[in-house]
Amino acid sequence: MKVTICQMRDEADLFQEDWIGLVGHAQREKPDIILLPEMAFSPWFAAQSRFDHKIWNRAVLAHDEADKLIQALAPSCVLGSRPLNNKGKRLNQAFNWNPASGLTLGHSKYHLPNEEGFWEANWYQRGDGSFQPVRCQNADIGFLICTELWFFEHARHYARNDVHLIACPRATPHSSLEKWLAGGRVAAVVSGAYCASSNKISIQGSHLGGQGWIADPEGNILGVTARDTPFLTVDIDLKTAEQAKHTYPRYVRD
Repeated sequence: MKVTICQMRDEADLFQEDWIGLVGHAQREKPDIILLPEMAFSPWFAAQSRFDHKIWNRAVLAHDEADKLIQALAPSCVLGSRPLNNKGKRLNQAFNWNPASGLTLGHSKYHLPNEEGFWEANWYQRGDGSFQPVRCQNADIGFLICTELWFFEHARHYARNDVHLIACPRATPHSSLEKWLAGGRVAAVVSGAYCASSNKISIQGSHLGGQGWIADPEGNILGVTARDTPFLTVDIDLKTAEQAKHTYPRYVRD
């Protein structure tokens, strides 16, 4: 199976350029799965500490309308997260899109930071705490949306549910790139699954750092994106993830 990771610029006009680049990359590489950054279709509004209904509604609308853009990535399965209004709650919701069934929703982000540049708890509420895998092509996939990566009990949960791939859409700063890379490697080892991440990168004003990556079930890095290579497609072997569940430390009982 071929998986594409990316880093995409956060500014709206530059994002459009990157989107054209991603579509071209997908047409050449023909990946089975494409992972987008966290809430990719709107600028990173959580850099502002004060909640603003107009900004939130614009972000929701941008993601509602993104279905037309995502169709250009067919026949790939597209993973990411999006802002969503649901039953009176504002949520950061994982999604899975494929040409056959369209958009289906995964779990809502549960672990929400609230600090300079990342005032997420001010902007939306946590989900219900369910971390159920989704099916994409022939793979079972678990989402860990950004900060959720650091709660390794969820990676262990996904190991017990035999996931092949953990998808981690992110919006994280340049200052902590190495820390996030280390976290992705640990999540891969704990889950016995591949762990893939795509990140936003900001050119003007904000401090989002880019660097998407993918690690194999033993924590080996298979590829990392950079400014001159913002899109990267890697081959993964689903049987490797299945076999990893029976080796150390995954086989050790809780």
